[in-house]
Amino acid sequence: MTKIYLVRHAEAEGNVYRIAHGHYDGLITQRGYRQIAALQKRFADIPVDAVYSSDLFRARTTAKAICGPKGLPLQQRRELREVDMGSWEGRTWQDLTTHDPEQMYNFNRDLSKWQIEGGEPASHVRDRMIAELQKIAVENEGKTVAVVSHGAALRITIGSLQGLSLAELGSTPHGDNTAVSLLEAENGRLRVVFRDDNSHLLAEDLSTLGKQKWWKDKKMFDNGEDYGPIDAAAVEALAKLGVTVKAGTPGVAVSMDGEIMGLVEFLTDEETDKIGWIGRYWIAPAFRGRKLGLPPLGQAVQFYRARGRDRLRLRCGDEACRGFFEKYGFCPVGEDILEKYIGYEDQI
Repeated sequence: MTKIYLVRHAEAEGNVYRIAHGHYDGLITQRGYRQIAALQKRFADIPVDAVYSSDLFRARTTAKAICGPKGLPLQQRRELREVDMGSWEGRTWQDLTTHDPEQMYNFNRDLSKWQIEGGEPASHVRDRMIAELQKIAVENEGKTVAVVSHGAALRITIGSLQGLSLAELGSTPHGDNTAVSLLEAENGRLRVVFRDDNSHLLAEDLSTLGKQKWWKDKKMFDNGEDYGPIDAAAVEALAKLGVTVKAGTPGVAVSMDGEIMGLVEFLTDEETDKIGWIGRYWIAPAFRGRKLGLPPLGQAVQFYRARGRDRLRLRCGDEACRGFFEKYGFCPVGEDILEKYIGYEDQI
């Protein structure tokens, strides 16, 4: 018999910026690295003979919590990747909730009907994941292995192994970041012993799902920020809030339930080969204190990463604002200048 520990990757950019990241190669967050440390403690006394992961950064970085301390090589398998989101890649969950509500419902509640342009059918995800796990079991007969993969892919896989159809998977839980499940493999059969255990996170208040509400909604719809260009309508709305900006300014207007609530300005005239600059990063006072300040940062990250920049900079002299940005990975690099690394250099 082979034991297979299934682990979801640590908290990553898509989880906190509320963006659909399937094959998009997002990074681990600051809390994600703390989750990795907790995962390492959990596996300290668990004998593991081999470690596998998806080849995406968020999975292979998480896997180092297990393979690193045990001196094991990390074996990367593309077949362990997340669902390919096709035309949804890089779009916010709020945008998808607003403009494609039927398929959003299907993605969360009835995967047998989920079908989008370029998207990978759930049946294909199920088949490739299970086939790869069976292959890993054969390669490690009688041993214990750890496999690090992704949220939707694991939800599809584990539910299917429990005998549920694609239409029934919507009734199964979402695994927390770094949640652990256990399979036993014998004679070509995979059996679920337990699933989605996040007990190693709770004592240190590191649960991602514990800090979010979307999964508690009956339809699992997001109710978050939406983004659009800084066009004439946005300029007019921002002016009423006391913010003066020109139409066509690079950046995004931030809205909530159709109401403009802020903006993130991109200073493209100041960017260099490696550095992208953020100008005004502003949320209207009426919307502050509601945990709405972080997701817009994802728009700047995606914009500048696509332009080949691996660092973000901004100027911030206000101590309260500096605390916010430093909490989410910005570090002082000069007088009133903060910088955040958004490249793929290993942090473990």
